Amino acid sequence: MAFKIASSPHVSTSLHTNKVMLRVALCLIPGIAAQLYFFGAGTFIQIILALVTAYIAEASILKLRNKPVADTLKDNSALVTALLLAIAIPPLAPWWIVVIGTLFAIVIVKNLYGGLGNNIFNPAMAGYVLLLVSFPVQMTDWVTPHSVAQHSVGLRYALQGIFTPEFINLGHNISFDGKTMATPLDTLKTDLSMGLTTTESLLKPIFANMAGVGWFGVNLAYLIGGLIMLKLKVIRWHISFAILGALFICSSFGFMLNPDTHISPIMHLFSGGTMLAAFFIATDPVTAATSAKGRLIFGAMIGVLIYIIRTFGGYPDAVAFAVLLANMCAPFIDHYVRPRAYGHRSGN
Repeated sequence: MAFKIASSPHVSTSLHTNKVMLRVALCLIPGIAAQLYFFGAGTFIQIILALVTAYIAEASILKLRNKPVADTLKDNSALVTALLLAIAIPPLAPWWIVVIGTLFAIVIVKNLYGGLGNNIFNPAMAGYVLLLVSFPVQMTDWVTPHSVAQHSVGLRYALQGIFTPEFINLGHNISFDGKTMATPLDTLKTDLSMGLTTTESLLKPIFANMAGVGWFGVNLAYLIGGLIMLKLKVIRWHISFAILGALFICSSFGFMLNPDTHISPIMHLFSGGTMLAAFFIATDPVTAATSAKGRLIFGAMIGVLIYIIRTFGGYPDAVAFAVLLANMCAPFIDHYVRPRAYGHRSGN
């Protein structure tokens, strides 16, 4: 009878990587459905493009590395990376945007670091930042939400917008103020830079509620999906609640100091990619801190960074930058807050 020695943690579980990743993908469905409703069929096309690119890129690089292709693809990590990147991209962004971002995420960020478990950055967010820095116009051109647009973006129009952008540029627009518009956070930040107060900016139609038309519903849907993951014990609560708690405290303090130049806590929590980051991105076990105390510090750091960049930086959403900066600090956090071994004495 063989006695197998394995490294800690010695936890018995039936959830393997492929099942965990599959559950994450399934819990994204409420948020994806909300995006399809508010922003049209373009999100669905971006998801298909990202999935095809991710699996082809993953299979190709595994073949070059002489790794088992079929078995590795079954871990569903490429599926989750493709989904997270696709839903973060504007629905009518040109097709090559999502292809470039997915290739960078899978080939460079994930596989060139050694594959799943060895990457130091979240692949989807690294791909997103590459696209945002390289193609800022395309990456900030969002579809007008369904409830304030004259017409919804159907599948035919989405195909034309993604694969033949010149069709859009010729004036074939469908919304009340053109094909696309800035996000609520971007609109508010631009208005503040022009001397308007928060109250004056919120009078615009896109701010039918405090978090922005469409964006409140999308964030609420991702919150529901995140709570389901907590219920299924796919993720732990520390990072998610630390992000939301830190962001709420910072934004409440700023809003109380000067409500005319600072965004309300509700808008910070339910606009942009806040809920998506708190439950689906920052909780990536590979790139986050590992101990309970470390996860709280890691999450709080992301929440504070989101607030600082949104308030004082040049990027309105700031989620991707905050996550990547925290990824760099995760090893440092783990080093200093790792649990003490039983019987350890300080100074030894």
